[in-house]
Amino acid sequence: MDTIIQVLQSNPILLLFLVAGIGYPLGRIRIGGATLGVAAVLFVGLAFGALSPDLKLPEIVYTLGLVLFVYCIGLSSGAVFFNSLRRQGLKSNALVVGGIFLAGLLAAACHLIRDFKATLTAGAFAGSLTNTPALAAILEHIRAVTPPSLSEAVQSEPVIAYSLTYPMGVLGMILMIFILQKIWHVDYASEEHTAHGMGPLNEPLETCTVQVNHPFPSVAELIRRSSLNIIFGRRKRKGEVILVNGQTDLQPGDLVSLIGSKEDLDSAFHLLGTPAMERLEFDLTSYDKKRVFVSNPKIIGRRLKELNLFNQHGAIASRLRRGDLEILPRGDTSLLLGDQVQVIVPHEEMDNVVKLFGDSYRGVSEIDVLTFSLGLGLGLLLGMLPIPLPGGITLKLGIAGGPLIVALILGAQGRTGSVVWQIPYSANLALRQIGLIMFLAGVGTRSGYAFYSTLQTGNGPALFLAGTIITCVTAFTTLWVGYKVLKIPMGLLTGILAGLQTQPTVLGFAQEQTHNELPNIGYATVYPVAMITKILLAQVILILFL
Repeated sequence: MDTIIQVLQSNPILLLFLVAGIGYPLGRIRIGGATLGVAAVLFVGLAFGALSPDLKLPEIVYTLGLVLFVYCIGLSSGAVFFNSLRRQGLKSNALVVGGIFLAGLLAAACHLIRDFKATLTAGAFAGSLTNTPALAAILEHIRAVTPPSLSEAVQSEPVIAYSLTYPMGVLGMILMIFILQKIWHVDYASEEHTAHGMGPLNEPLETCTVQVNHPFPSVAELIRRSSLNIIFGRRKRKGEVILVNGQTDLQPGDLVSLIGSKEDLDSAFHLLGTPAMERLEFDLTSYDKKRVFVSNPKIIGRRLKELNLFNQHGAIASRLRRGDLEILPRGDTSLLLGDQVQVIVPHEEMDNVVKLFGDSYRGVSEIDVLTFSLGLGLGLLLGMLPIPLPGGITLKLGIAGGPLIVALILGAQGRTGSVVWQIPYSANLALRQIGLIMFLAGVGTRSGYAFYSTLQTGNGPALFLAGTIITCVTAFTTLWVGYKVLKIPMGLLTGILAGLQTQPTVLGFAQEQTHNELPNIGYATVYPVAMITKILLAQVILILFL
């Protein structure tokens, strides 16, 4: 065993891949109908780290992984973050602030019951909510008020409490999600279909043809009056087939092809007429249809209406696929690198439309290293800036908060002039996964030995129990109030809980459970407020009990 430990100590890259290689497949094993997913990498890292105090990955592995993960999350969630902030942001952030204050009250109760030192109580609070910046703020305050001769010894106390409570700060949150989703029989797929206002939804789209029974002066007026969430494709009248636009009129006897969800198509039948046997979408006499990749940098971040497809090429966009999501394209839909757009085009214009979108698989598989590095650099600089607060307190967003906030802004912006900030969807997922695995492996190996050794000495068991109570009660209360009282979809709520915890591991577990983007939206919506609240409250707890 000593030989193995020495080999791993001298080969950190081998240690990284060993932890990831063991943890990742373990996370795929189903336990009670669910899996730990990528979070299993953390537990394997803790096990390896417990073998020796020197068996840990370099800090750069942890740091790089965290930066890649949060930056990619921000880029992919930017647009929906600002939309959801206007709709659900106040409720979500109020829930998170309430949860953090509940954790603070629980920490205070543990302090009074067990008579912990103020330094241990503050460290336990930061560890239970897995917030390293809060721990850093505690240590900074201790350095400012403690004599130099005692400073180093006193600073070790919150670090010990943090290391004892941090692992259950992750496990407790995951455990509460795991248990409650079973008790409440959560159907994440159904939730995604009904979570209106949370971004594009993965509703199955269907195509049908209807025979019109009533005249309508224009399709635009019809949609405005009825709020139909459908796309009009072709219209056939007296044997002539044309593509429909806003000015197209409809007369009794016309055949019209429609694209939308089954529910919306049923509503359209009641309004327009009756289903027809003929399927206009199969009529390729005058028009072709094709799915094309959005890879042309000139149109990335542009709204679909800016392309003026109908007037320039006599074409329309009937569907848009983004990752695993298929949505109805609208005029204000922004195009992202890697989107697949289904277009209906006159034969003679197909080549021009394909050239307009780019349709290059290689173009949607590579990232622009310059813009990616520039965005990350801006995020890291923002994280380094000191932010003065009342009372002489200064905080920093750090390596997690700075890149996330910059990425949210750049992701919503899409492009600045000729500079495209977006990266392909597939590349985003790959970098996100690699970053999360590096982060989990780094955290696990660096925390394993301190967790194991301090658990067996002094206040170790009591602190571990206190941290478990703080984490689990906070998680249960937040999930129960959010799901049962505020009626927030569980998929979104798991991301909100991960944001309350500012914990990528919990977010990774939530993504494994939901298989959709709702956790990312919840996480990004509350992360900045959660981080600032925890940093401030940790220092308040320390000051109150010193």
